[in-house]
Amino acid sequence: MTEELVIMRDRQAVTTSLQVAKNFEKLHKNVLRDIDALKRDVLNFEQMFVESTELDSYGRDRRIYYMNRDGFSLLAMGFTGKKALQFKLKYIDAFNRMEKQLQQQKPLTLPEQISLIAKGYENLSADVKDIKDRMGLPGNMAHSFSKKRNAKIINVLGGKKSNAYCDKNIRAKTYRALFSSYRETFDQDRYNDLPMKDFDKVIDFVNNWYPPFELQQEIQQTNAQLAIV
Repeated sequence: MTEELVIMRDRQAVTTSLQVAKNFEKLHKNVLRDIDALKRDVLNFEQMFVESTELDSYGRDRRIYYMNRDGFSLLAMGFTGKKALQFKLKYIDAFNRMEKQLQQQKPLTLPEQISLIAKGYENLSADVKDIKDRMGLPGNMAHSFSKKRNAKIINVLGGKKSNAYCDKNIRAKTYRALFSSYRETFDQDRYNDLPMKDFDKVIDFVNNWYPPFELQQEIQQTNAQLAIV
């Protein structure tokens, strides 16, 4: 598996409904359905699950859940079979390792906090730069990028009323072409993982992007058919 089973979020070991669906070979919509069912019946649901959204490869918001160990255990209780058991054990081990790491991260003492503050603002810009170098796009930037990318796709296809835009196959092909160019340019497998420092670059990239020649020809031919009609 290329992604971690368990991640750290808000100083808590969690996994996501997407990861559960992937590793237990289930449709994500079915995992969401099962979690929604728990929401109706479990009184302390909010202590185990947090609903959120994440951009898919086409830039569309998709609903996901983050869940801690208790939430995962409750959800996975209904997963049966030998393979399911193996993944349950892997998840338990991953939770154990992540929680052990969290326990080893001791909070700063008061003198340590004072020492950090005493460094003054001279290190602030370096700290901000380090965060931007490592941190993926926050929600507002991800939303701005999504709007810019979608507007570009609409423009490339000739507008929302164009034949090419109305053709779901061509529209999806255009989104995939843009994502393929993005992945090659920025060496990222997801839009949300783009470092904050590259936000201006990715906006310029979208503004200057055009589909490969063959796809441009297909778009033009499809829109020409509309003009004839």
